[in-house]
Amino acid sequence: MLLYLYTMDSVIVEESAVKRIEELRAAQGKDALRLRITVDSGGCSGFQYILALDEAVGEDDHVFGDAVVCDDISLPYLKGSTVSFAKGLVGSEFKIENPNAVSGCGCGTSFSMM
Repeated sequence: MLLYLYTMDSVIVEESAVKRIEELRAAQGKDALRLRITVDSGGCSGFQYILALDEAVGEDDHVFGDAVVCDDISLPYLKGSTVSFAKGLVGSEFKIENPNAVSGCGCGTSFSMM
């Protein structure tokens, strides 16, 4: 189920990701905490996601669902992506489903584009 809906120029944040950010905010006592997603060159497939918890929002940042933030440079690589949070037997993680990626690697943090 999606909590926030956006156009393809945006990032979709699923309810699972929002809830996890809210849990982290409560645990750390930081009301402005968000998941920052940055796209950088490198990784197995050409580009890689860098995920970090961040309280700062800069002038060139875009905030989605009050839970996810990315910068102007990363946004074109993330347009239309869906961010979720999944719990599993081995661990838990934020996941990015990116319609712009033409291939990825097994680690899930690296992708390539046309």
